[in-house]
Formats: sequence, C-alpha cells, structure tokens
Amino acid sequence: MAEDVDVVVIGLGPGGEEAAGRLAEAGLKVAAVEERLVGGECPYYACVPTKMMVRASDLLAEGRRVPGMAGEATVRPDWAPVAARIRTEATDSWNDKAAADRLTSRGATLVRGRGRITGPRQVTVGDRVLNASRGILINTGTAPAVPPIDGLEGTPYWTNREAVQATEAPRSLAVLGGGVVGVEMAQVFSRFGSEVTVVEAGPRLVGPEEPEAGELLAKVFEREGITVRTNAKVTSVSHADGAFTLRTGSESFTAERLLVATGRRTDLKGLGVAAAGLDENARTIEVDGRLRAGDGVWAIGDVTGKGAFTHVSMYQSAIAVRDILNEEGPPAAYRAVPRVTFTDPEIGSVGLTEAQARDQNLPVRTGITSIPDSTRGWIHKVGNHGFIKLVQDAEWGVLVGATAAGPAGGEVLGALAVAVHAEVPTDTLRQMIYAYPTFHRAIEAALDTLTPPTP
Repeated sequence: MAEDVDVVVIGLGPGGEEAAGRLAEAGLKVAAVEERLVGGECPYYACVPTKMMVRASDLLAEGRRVPGMAGEATVRPDWAPVAARIRTEATDSWNDKAAADRLTSRGATLVRGRGRITGPRQVTVGDRVLNASRGILINTGTAPAVPPIDGLEGTPYWTNREAVQATEAPRSLAVLGGGVVGVEMAQVFSRFGSEVTVVEAGPRLVGPEEPEAGELLAKVFEREGITVRTNAKVTSVSHADGAFTLRTGSESFTAERLLVATGRRTDLKGLGVAAAGLDENARTIEVDGRLRAGDGVWAIGDVTGKGAFTHVSMYQSAIAVRDILNEEGPPAAYRAVPRVTFTDPEIGSVGLTEAQARDQNLPVRTGITSIPDSTRGWIHKVGNHGFIKLVQDAEWGVLVGATAAGPAGGEVLGALAVAVHAEVPTDTLRQMIYAYPTFHRAIEAALDTLTPPTP
C-alpha cells in the first residue's frame, strides 16, 4: 500500500530536520526519512564534538604558554574527560531520541531506513512507498571518501566518525589528507600526546584556501612537532601487529592509528535520482536559486555542492521551505559563504580567494597584514601567529573575498563577511572606527596595503 503525503524529506541533517519541522508546522503532511541519526553528521561526528576536541586541545596549548608570560604551569593531557564530554553532553552516546522527539513533536512523521527515489514524487523506504503530492526535498549529505589505495580496504582505519568516538589518544597517528578535517584532528591529537604525521598529496595544507594559510599552518605544525609531508602520494597501506604501515614511493612509516581524511562523497546513484529525472552520475545536484533541482524536487546541503557546512544547509533550508510553501523571498546567493578551519590559529575565510578571483578575470587588488605586527598581536605575544588578507575587485571598489587567520580568526571573519555580503565599498571600510586594541583592528591595516591591480 502506498502512503500519500505532501512532502518527503530524505536526510535529516540540520537543514533537512529544520525543513521537515517547518513544513509540518505549516500544515503539510511530511514524511521525514533518515537511515542514520536524526540531526545528521554535525551534532554527532562533526561540528559539535570536534569543536569540543578543539576546545580541549586549545586549553592545553594555552597552559603550555604560561611560562614566561604569567608564571609557571604543568600540563598533563588526559583524553578521558574529552571523550566523556562528547559522549554525554554532545551525542548522548550517539542516541538520537531527543532529536527524533523534537522532530515528531513538530508534526512530521519519522521514517527510519534508507530512502530511495523510485519514481516522480515517489520514495521507497524498505517496504513502504511514499507518494509526495508536492515533491521531494533531498538532504542526504555526504559520507567520508576513502581512496582506492592498495591494502587500505579491510584495515581498521579511522574516518572522522571513529576519531570522534576514540576513548584514548593513540601513541601515534598518521593523517591521510591535509584538508580541514585532517589538520584539525592532527593538531588535536598532537596536543594530547600523539606523534602525528600528516600526508597530503597536494603542494600545501588546506589547499582550497589562500596559500598563506597553508604556509602558516605548516610552520605552526612544525613548531608543535607535527610532521607534514606535502606532495606525497600514499601508494599502499598495510596493518599488522597493531600498527599501520604507509608507503609513499620509496619511503615508508608506521603509526598506531590511521585517519583517512581525504574528502567527502555523494551517492546519487544509490539515492535513485535518475527516477526523478536527475543525473545519477553527477558529483552533486544542480539547483537553481530556489533550490529546485527538477519538477517536484528540491535539494539542500552538501549534496548541492554549494559548501559542505551546516550554515549553508540551514540557509538553503529556509529558501526551499519558502518555495515549497509558495512564499515570496530572495533567492540563494553564495558570494559571501563563510568558512572556518578551527585550528590554532583559526583560519576564517569568506568569498573568493585571490586565485579564484583571478580565474574569474576580475581586476584584483590584494592587501595583507600580519597579526603579530598589530598592537593586539604584540600584546597577545605567544600564539599570535596569523594574518588578514583582503581581495578587492578594483573596478567596483568592494571586497570579493577575505581571510582572517590568527587568534579568534573565525570571529574576526564576521566583519569581513558582512563587508563581502553587503558589497560595502572599501572606502567606507576605511572610514570606520575600529576598536583598539582588538584583533579585528588589523582589518584597517590590511586596507592600507591594498595594491594596484596587476597589468
């Protein structure tokens, strides 16, 4: 027997859960489908627990900075309270009852299982067939991508999911991938006593960000005792006697644990998007400004390729809900998508990097200033590494991108994100009063260094 509903939401990450709840509160009959945990990756394996890990490791680093600044301190790392906090405060031992109850209390029907699109406006979950008169909202997110390295399959490697559930810090850790997940985890476990090696196939860490960001992290990691191997391709992996052996060309090294952090993947074919008229071989689902992917199909979150961030999913969720309810509102705009890598120093970025701006043939001007050279950086002293870099469209006189790396870099980013989003003229930014002595005051110094465009 088929069940008739108004909307089927497949995937209950933050955006999908919110959309299902809002649509149900608006009076629609909503079937919300989830095969894992209601709430998605963010509260159980990503944003929330990993930032608890980062917070704990930052406390250790600050304690180690006391000598010469504020007296003496002895720091002895202990992973047990970190693991306990993640288990009890963040994830309730990876139990989603609270989130599920929150969703159903808003009027949505929770359907447990793997949802597959089996026809226009039709989703099948096990032996249940759901026919959606208004359509389907896809929010299936992504899963860790595991590269086809010889010998890797079948070994007890970690992804971010297993790393978050660790009950103790390993003696040694190899991190495969120098992206956001890789660098955050590398620094966390290093500060808790693990001997850490990061292996990155590209030329630098956090490759999509400004080159200065990757160079900064590499220097900080070197000071902290983290080994970084860039331009290094792992050719094989083996596991024996409680240790991993990784080979990169003629070299090899061992570690107790291996974290695979080589990106994320979608599974559009497994989702059955072809039955809804979409390309099942695409990496992401193409959507318009109202998040429409096709007739009676909307998509939000990681699967759209607009930014694998909770804040993007929530932003898109509100727009998709308005469209499903036939409400007016502005379309999606992505010129000022903010992103933060929660290392120490934090790397906050918004909009285009210099390279991306040049690839779009924009008349680029850049400005950069050092955090240690700023008054607040000088006051802060130890742990003050960082910079602020601005990317300006010289023709229009507005910022199209910016990076704030350093202490509280993600918080400094707020002012820059507003400037990029609102297209505030840089002349207006120069006329502002910046509080003294703050980290964000370095924005003023960066504006003073904007260079003429390259001929």
